[in-house]
Amino acid sequence: MRTFKLQIVTPEGMFYDGDCTQVTVKSTEGGVSIMAGHIPYVTTLADNGWCRVYTEAGKRSAYCSGGMLTVTRELTRIVAASFKWED
Repeated sequence: MRTFKLQIVTPEGMFYDGDCTQVTVKSTEGGVSIMAGHIPYVTTLADNGWCRVYTEAGKRSAYCSGGMLTVTRELTRIVAASFKWED
């Protein structure tokens, strides 16, 4: 699978900065999945939502609340009010 650059940031700092094959979040409109080559996109994140980051090594899940997801050709970025890995 193709990978793309993902950053996850909160006011507390950087939670993830690396490559992934897919990221799925709960937006205010419902679940959204991003994969390599996705068109530029912006959405707001749901309060009390979730995030799943898929890499070649496996899947990691987190609680993610409020903020935005932005997608450009160079970078996908999640800026969240709060973020906590489940594991």
